[in-house]
Amino acid sequence: MAKIRPVGDRVVVKPAAKEEVTKSGIVIPDTAKEKPQEGTVIAVGSGRLLDNGERAALEVHEGDRVLFAKYSGTEFKLDGEEYLVLKESDILAVLS
Repeated sequence: MAKIRPVGDRVVVKPAAKEEVTKSGIVIPDTAKEKPQEGTVIAVGSGRLLDNGERAALEVHEGDRVLFAKYSGTEFKLDGEEYLVLKESDILAVLS
């Protein structure tokens, strides 16, 4: 993902694809789908700038699967793919 490099304590996440068909075979229309809350970290920033001028290292790394707040971040498209830019504080957990 050399085309985008987040700044500060920002993280770029590729949201996980939601199922379009339920287990019973019912097709879910786009208007009824919930926003995904899980994704994979694609790129991380350099860290939050502290008062003493140093940078605080981020707790997440590229490739981590994360759980994030439902309506957080800014959505954007790059080369036809959808991504989110989140603050590290919007990430709730790292999934293993």
